[in-house]
Amino acid sequence: MLAIIRQNLLSSSSLPKNIKLTIYRTIFLHVSLYGRESLLLTLKQERRLRVFENRVLRRIFGPKREKVTGEWIKLNNEKLNYLYYLPNINWVIKSRRMKYVCHVASVGDRRGAYRVLVGKP
Repeated sequence: MLAIIRQNLLSSSSLPKNIKLTIYRTIFLHVSLYGRESLLLTLKQERRLRVFENRVLRRIFGPKREKVTGEWIKLNNEKLNYLYYLPNINWVIKSRRMKYVCHVASVGDRRGAYRVLVGKP
């Protein structure tokens, strides 16, 4: 179902780009990050998440017409990073993990999560 929404909604020319980006940040990002903060990600999984994000962003921004030749070109990763100024998906996962670690460290040494964090279960 998410793929159908992604194809139709994000590639629609009737919606402005800022609305599409808001939909991506509020729906797609949260669904794709659900439970990822607590799991260890391999480099392959991080790369796959980044590929997913780039694919969605390419669908949102669409192809661009080159000014000199007038040809349609596919956006490369550098141009996507320039157009999408917010942090990438892997950075969001790492920042959420750090927030969770700070929260666990502040709850005190009686809780089980703190003992697991410091290695004394």
